[in-house]
Amino acid sequence: MTRLIERLDDISSRYDVLLCDLWGCVHDGVRPYPAAVTALQKFRNTGGRVILVTNAPRQRSAVQAHLDSMGLPRDAYDDIASSGDAARAAMYRGAVGRKVWFMGEAHDEVFFEPMAMIEDPVEITRVPLDEAEGIVCTGPFDPLAELAELRPQLLYAKQKGLKLLCANPDIVVDRGSVREWCAGAVARLYTEMGGESLYFGKPHPAIYDLVRIRLAALGVQADPSRFLAVGDGIRTDILGAQEEDIDSLFITGGLAAEETKTSQQPDPDALEAFISREMVTPTYAAGFLR
Repeated sequence: MTRLIERLDDISSRYDVLLCDLWGCVHDGVRPYPAAVTALQKFRNTGGRVILVTNAPRQRSAVQAHLDSMGLPRDAYDDIASSGDAARAAMYRGAVGRKVWFMGEAHDEVFFEPMAMIEDPVEITRVPLDEAEGIVCTGPFDPLAELAELRPQLLYAKQKGLKLLCANPDIVVDRGSVREWCAGAVARLYTEMGGESLYFGKPHPAIYDLVRIRLAALGVQADPSRFLAVGDGIRTDILGAQEEDIDSLFITGGLAAEETKTSQQPDPDALEAFISREMVTPTYAAGFLR
């Protein structure tokens, strides 16, 4: 049974580590939420650790630069674990071959920068689709366009037997008031067409392995029963926590605001109907991170 809470302070003493989603919880893609920033800072000030766990298809340094540019204070978190880094590690180990076709926007080309943590990395060459051994997808070319426009290329790739490396399992994200398609939507379409998609962000295990690496680097040996995952994605943040046997706080005012009838807090009946339909049960729920 999910417990409805008002704010993080209601339960924070039970936890040593927060695994906190970014988009929809800490910022809206344009600016940080002041109440969320304060909540994270208070948690850290009491001795807790905060790892920002994001399905952004970019490496830690690029994510941090973006957070800096939007004004998120660095004292709100300890480190970052990104889907991009988990996926990049797989790519440089040869998960989709040496010659890859890239699908994504220009700003995500940083995905192909060298990765020091991988010993003897595979040399990756970007090639046209007809020469490719695999696909690297950080998102559609145009996140606002209809996904059906990608079907011809995906059909050709499926017929060639190419694997698609999905650097961001999210289906959609809200940038301010605009909803955009993410790489997870492309991977889902490719799978529906009969292709093989490989995932490395939430809810899949690789990103939680990366979280443990980040915590070890900080010298943290916390008991997983003292971890709390915070997120607004029921099928990413909350499902991932459930599968890792980690407690979770579902932020209903993000992606599921309409379904849960969230203004300041979710409608209890709407929340129960939503989680029953999704068959994923968060430990706690709150309208917003505060």
